[in-house]
Amino acid sequence: MTDTNWHYEPFEPTGSAIGFRITRKLDEVQSPFQKIEIFESTDWGNLMLIDGAMMLTTDDNFFYHEMIAHPVLFTHRDPKRVVIIGGGDCGTLREVLKHKGVEKATQCDIDEQVTRMAEKYFPELCESNNDPRAELLFDDGLAYVKNLAENSVDVIIVDSTDPIGPAEGLFNAEFFADCMRALKDDGLLVQQSESPLKLLGLINQMRDEMRKAGFTTFQTLPFPQPCYPTGWWSVTMARKSGGFDFREADAAAKPFATKYYTADIHRGAASLPPFVKAALKD
Repeated sequence: MTDTNWHYEPFEPTGSAIGFRITRKLDEVQSPFQKIEIFESTDWGNLMLIDGAMMLTTDDNFFYHEMIAHPVLFTHRDPKRVVIIGGGDCGTLREVLKHKGVEKATQCDIDEQVTRMAEKYFPELCESNNDPRAELLFDDGLAYVKNLAENSVDVIIVDSTDPIGPAEGLFNAEFFADCMRALKDDGLLVQQSESPLKLLGLINQMRDEMRKAGFTTFQTLPFPQPCYPTGWWSVTMARKSGGFDFREADAAAKPFATKYYTADIHRGAASLPPFVKAALKD
């Protein structure tokens, strides 16, 4: 809901709301899939909303993009082939391609308009779109993963919206089974997994669906995210077998800049608060 000075987003599942002071609406487009709006704010840069739900702001998107990309890439022993499902704002793609060992990163988002709006209003997120290793597809991510060759991918990143609407199919066992088949034996899946403060039940449901698909081990990493409900968000990694020891020395010596992610942050995020650890089914 928006008045002349503020945009408020009530979020029923958590019984809470987040608000941003705005100066004006910059743009709006109704794609075949969803309504995309861009607002200018007084303190957070530009805001992108999809169907009224906050997707990102200029000033705080780095938490999410760094934490969905770098922990999984530093956990895999040598990621070369990466697939991003969703991620239309291209921030995750930018972070993935900071890893020089990545030979190809395919981003498949169903809605081209999200990327076009990002190019216009969040150009810094699209800096790697023309990298020769980048492939941008605008298609059904479910079908794309289903058609991937068996044992062909090192890392799959599911950078999706909430599990409703176009993203609903990205949270069930059938999709996870397709990811399982496409991943190599040492491959890793990571997916945004909502708030670990108020949506632990959803994280457990997601893990249950991953487990049905054959994944055996999981790691949920919380991080701050001011523009999302509760201000605390998470990603969950899954793999066929083995643990989640990460290449700590490589992370500590990373040759690129980050605003939030470090080896210490990675290690700290893996140490869950007792109430989260107790609630998750491991």
